[in-house]
Amino acid sequence: MEGRLLIMGGAAGPALLLRFVELAGAAAARIVVIATASESPETAEAAYVEKFSALGAGTVHALRLSSRTEANAPEAEAELRAATGVFFTGGDQERITRVIGGTRVDTLLHTLVESGTVLLGGTSAGAAMMSGTMITGGEGTGVAARCVTTEPGLEFLPCVLIDQHFAERGRLNRLLSAVARYPHELGVGIDEDTAILTDGDRFEVLGSGAVTVVDAGCATDIDVPPAGPIALTGARVHVLPAGYTFHLTGRQPAAERGRAA
Repeated sequence: MEGRLLIMGGAAGPALLLRFVELAGAAAARIVVIATASESPETAEAAYVEKFSALGAGTVHALRLSSRTEANAPEAEAELRAATGVFFTGGDQERITRVIGGTRVDTLLHTLVESGTVLLGGTSAGAAMMSGTMITGGEGTGVAARCVTTEPGLEFLPCVLIDQHFAERGRLNRLLSAVARYPHELGVGIDEDTAILTDGDRFEVLGSGAVTVVDAGCATDIDVPPAGPIALTGARVHVLPAGYTFHLTGRQPAAERGRAA
């Protein structure tokens, strides 16, 4: 993956949204907002068009994708080819994968991101869908297979399993449950008003909260029974505030602080 992703854990404040605008080109930015995940796309579109415009983006408009027909239309492709930044709002991540997965929009976005032509951003559901394995639910107590549900995501960030609203909604148990089921995936839980900015093989943490990384690659024992608690021994957990970086291939956090958000 050569392109950059700005993946937000939800409830993003002005500083994170401004960072998206700046990375997309500031006054020269051409931002497309996609609110497919939202139950009320008109409201979500209007809110983010207003926010990005107020933060100095050159042009901002919404691309309505409510059906697979729209996601396969030449008009959608033309709008994305003209963009420097594409932003997915929150809502229900399953709507994004059902409507966009495998369409011309999906294929084109991967091409544009990988070439570095477009900055891709997302918040809440728009963050969850970037995983290869996407968390769709699960709020049970304990660490168990029943405590998390998953489906395939759009895999903009391979081998990483993203959860959002992480500290605020107490989602450590479900991330542990997911990573135990998919130990090849690196679990990344992103707090609200917090984001990861990817750059090749690494990501930087931005915002006011922290990012929790769960690594089961080094686990000495994993047992996931169909019922009852999961056994997970020897796994590693990192909690990284703004300015820390994490190298994905080596699965190692940076030892020193980098630039703060």
